[in-house]
Amino acid sequence: MADNLPSEFDVIVIGTGLPESITAAACSRSGQRVLHVDSRSYYGGNWASFSFSGLLSWLKEYQENSDIVNENPAWQEHILENEEAIALSRKDKTIQHVEVFCYASQDLHEDVEETGALQKNHASVTSVNPTEGEHSAYLPSEDESSCTVSCQIPTEQTPNSDLESSLEINDVEATGEEEKRCDDKTCVKSASEEETSENVLTTEDTTLQPRKNRITYSQIIKEGRRFNIDLVSKLLYSRGLLIDLLIKSNVSRYAEFKNITRILAFREGRVEQVPCSRADVFNSKQLTMVEKRMLMKFLTFCMEYEKHPDEYKAYEEITFSEYLKTQKLTPNLQYFLLHSIAMTSETASNTIDGLKATKNFLHCLGRYGNTPFLFPLYGQGELPQCFCRMCAVFGGIYCLRHSVQCLVVDKESRKCKAVIDQFGQRIISKHFLVEDSYFSENTCSHVQYRQISRSVLITDRSVLKADSDQQISILTVPAVETGTFAVRVIELCSSTMTCMKGTYLVHLTCTSSKTAREDLEPVVQKLFTPYTETEIENEEDEKPRLLWALYFNMRDSSDVSRNSYNDLPSNIYVCSGPDCGLGNDNAVKQAETLFQQICPNEDFCPPPPNPEDIVIDGDSLQSEASESSFIPEANSETPKESRSLGNPELSSQ
Repeated sequence: MADNLPSEFDVIVIGTGLPESITAAACSRSGQRVLHVDSRSYYGGNWASFSFSGLLSWLKEYQENSDIVNENPAWQEHILENEEAIALSRKDKTIQHVEVFCYASQDLHEDVEETGALQKNHASVTSVNPTEGEHSAYLPSEDESSCTVSCQIPTEQTPNSDLESSLEINDVEATGEEEKRCDDKTCVKSASEEETSENVLTTEDTTLQPRKNRITYSQIIKEGRRFNIDLVSKLLYSRGLLIDLLIKSNVSRYAEFKNITRILAFREGRVEQVPCSRADVFNSKQLTMVEKRMLMKFLTFCMEYEKHPDEYKAYEEITFSEYLKTQKLTPNLQYFLLHSIAMTSETASNTIDGLKATKNFLHCLGRYGNTPFLFPLYGQGELPQCFCRMCAVFGGIYCLRHSVQCLVVDKESRKCKAVIDQFGQRIISKHFLVEDSYFSENTCSHVQYRQISRSVLITDRSVLKADSDQQISILTVPAVETGTFAVRVIELCSSTMTCMKGTYLVHLTCTSSKTAREDLEPVVQKLFTPYTETEIENEEDEKPRLLWALYFNMRDSSDVSRNSYNDLPSNIYVCSGPDCGLGNDNAVKQAETLFQQICPNEDFCPPPPNPEDIVIDGDSLQSEASESSFIPEANSETPKESRSLGNPELSSQ
């Protein structure tokens, strides 16, 4: 495939993260010839999602610090005298301080493998005793406990193969990397196997004693395809820029979404639900009647606070926390508003920022459910792939496992003119879009990066019991010590297609002050208890039991100025990795800005034409009619896509 690549494009995009994928789709939609490459074997970069075994393979790759492709030392020979090269890095250094802990029963056998796995490849698994605390970050060697994983990505994963048939909204197959891809027969078989295995386990457990099923590590491995674990934890605001873009561009047809069902707060050592909609406020048993009236009055003011500047002008210079204290609100309401609705901290936001955040929260309520947030089924990693599909539909060419060795710069014009790939092929282009992690240390020597602390947990039940076990929750745990940051907790149930039945997938995120484990472990200890044999019998234990935990730090390049990079030509554009924010607005703004630089005065991701309105060359009889009918058809697509995005509201009920 790579040997047959065309030698000239309008835009070359290196990296398949969300900003790069949106920009590539927009450029392809506007008629640009786009080549989209990634040296990794999966889509999404640090925005990707993995099955459980796929995540273990990803961890092993970082542990070994191995290269995805071999370097071709002969690329220097392709540089001419009037040219110079900007070498790209072969190693991704955006992930650091990886630590893995396994608390579930270690009953792993050699014949245990992931259900429906396509190929056997052994990779080591981190196994850590809960009592062991020091430097358990390092993965065990090959002779320690290992599990079966499948690492090979099938060729049919490329988004330009049989697109339209595989992208129906109601399609239940996963569309990520190969661990979660399967045909209809395999999916049906896996589902039946899951039910069978669950029935067998239930029978065995009830025979022994009538207590809750024990979840073992071998079960997690066997049902590894049920997990879709995001490297970055985010939600979609229902009226945010990304939802608007998905609807406008018709890319929403490639994905399904679930409504976040609960907003939670952690107060005085307890987790409780926050009333945020009008119905929640009046049905709440936590608030007195006076508090309900206070809250509704303040929320009504926040929705139109710009019309009443006299109410807040005198408080613009103080923090939002201090402002709330002046509004005759009880400490209970102040806490809910600050941490669970504005989602800020005592010192992080001023009055204006807090009012804006509260208004945005309220503005997003009610569009698809009782909370402002949506979550994509199968994980955040689906979103870059959706835009990759759009790019491919309009002619973009994709190459995974295809590294670019260097960017070729003309010395005289100081413009980048081509890239040289791993095969030594020179590919010419006008514009070059490069994800930050691909630049070498020489290019980034003056760049100052922030870090994001991340943790992924597998637990046996929710942090707050409810009538339904299919709850999707967001919780903010305020910072306790000076110099630390609030921790955002997102808990996903099995109906999001991100974990196996009987478990929850929990994501913790905060801005780093130390290593991820040092930042997040105190919060984990407050909310969960390690899974041990002695505690299994204690069904009265309030805290969920922790089965497996991963900690890592991820580079945050979202605030890096382009001028920080050394000697980049003007036609090389830099895309940042994920930021620490909850939403995806930064990625959409970045993509639109880059697109306008590449294609000025072009519409950003317009709706696709209706197939019935496309006129074949020479068909002059229909041309006039099609021109007059195009605008109504395009407008009529918007409510249709709104209904498709409305499906989560129906499914959540």
